[in-house]
Amino acid sequence: MFIYNTVTKIKTAFEPITKGKATLYVCGPTVYDDAHLGHAKSALVFDLLVRVLKANDLEVIFARNITDIDDKIVKKVEETGLSLKELTQKYTDAYHKDMDALGIARPDIEPKATESMDAMIKLISKLIENGHAYKTEDGDVYFDTKNDEKYLSISNRVQDEEDTQSRIEQNSLKKNPADFALWKHFDSGITYDTPFSAGRPGWHTECAAMIEEHLAVEGEYAIDIHGGGADLLFPHHENEAAQHRCSTNQELAKYWMHNGFVNIDGEKMSKSLGNSFFLKDALKSYHGEVLRFYLSSTHYRGDFNFNELDLQATKKRLDKLYRLKKRLFGMKITDEKTEFQKNLLEALSDDLNISKGLSLLDEMISNANEILDANPKDKLIKRQSLADMAFIERLLGFGLENPFEYFQFGMDDSLKAKINDLIEKRTEAKKEKDFTASDTIRDELLALDISIMDTANGTFWEKN
Repeated sequence: MFIYNTVTKIKTAFEPITKGKATLYVCGPTVYDDAHLGHAKSALVFDLLVRVLKANDLEVIFARNITDIDDKIVKKVEETGLSLKELTQKYTDAYHKDMDALGIARPDIEPKATESMDAMIKLISKLIENGHAYKTEDGDVYFDTKNDEKYLSISNRVQDEEDTQSRIEQNSLKKNPADFALWKHFDSGITYDTPFSAGRPGWHTECAAMIEEHLAVEGEYAIDIHGGGADLLFPHHENEAAQHRCSTNQELAKYWMHNGFVNIDGEKMSKSLGNSFFLKDALKSYHGEVLRFYLSSTHYRGDFNFNELDLQATKKRLDKLYRLKKRLFGMKITDEKTEFQKNLLEALSDDLNISKGLSLLDEMISNANEILDANPKDKLIKRQSLADMAFIERLLGFGLENPFEYFQFGMDDSLKAKINDLIEKRTEAKKEKDFTASDTIRDELLALDISIMDTANGTFWEKN
């Protein structure tokens, strides 16, 4: 398996620290608002990575954090009147719901910042003790960037004296403009008591502390892969790596992976631009698998340009997979090994080459339909196609739905209830051998533009 390492800027063979195992840490959401497309893109990238690692027979331990305390959250608490726990749990639950709709598996470990204070205090204390951090007279604690000779080795930036840390309030008591806060003192509001002062942790400290607490192993590197959005490379990941390096004399991660930005009609998604697209709104109009397919359709390192015309085209592409699944509906799936499965895994094992992977998917569907059109009873192609679709489900996360229910998405609940009621009446009429009533109900369903299919597992329907 090969992945592109952001630090070295080359694609290299993935060789895990521990043979047969892979540890992955990804920066998760700050839960003060609903998830947007940027959250979805990053989560999908690393969900795919986990699937590919597992398909390559690796045991994976995947951690993704929840930032449930920071200045934006405190401000939202003040605005809403909700407690910190009420607010953050509300948006954590909403995030999980949206990710579930996209078929994104939960991480093995999901630490929260508020539950990791002891780990953060321990890390900060160690950095103060070994001279890599200092406390100011007002109770803040800063990391001394001048005291880390490898600082900026992750982002490969060239920094001048005027360069400062984003998201960090300027403080004249800092030794250097580039020094970043590990702990910020506050006299009021939501605070935590520590040996330094009452206050809150700096944004960059929680991930380094969580990795040390949950994943780190001894040796040259703490974990195999650290991932996140490209916007996190500096300062966030740079500062995480600096803290860990200076507290343990160990590099944080062997491989660094970053996904590109999400743009809407060519503009970088930003709330300040007024074009943030909440995922929950997209899910009202499109099936979660359609959004998964669409957001996964470009290579993870490239920027993703979101527009609805492309999304609609993607739906038609996914529809073809479900048409094939419908064609083979009710047949038993066997563990048939095929060349398609081998080629698909090879493509995705090459730095998640999704473009090649999806072209192989399109080709498989086309070939299967062509053979079945010529010979509808071809048992081999049926077995292979079913096995291939099961493999696609595991590796790509597409095609998990009942094909009839997939094509019902977006229909009004009252109309669905009416159709299901008619089908139930038709089933009863057939049991009683009242074929006149049965045919009348079928005609009524056809008038509603509904097609039905009777199978050994029951009657299924879809909108034409």
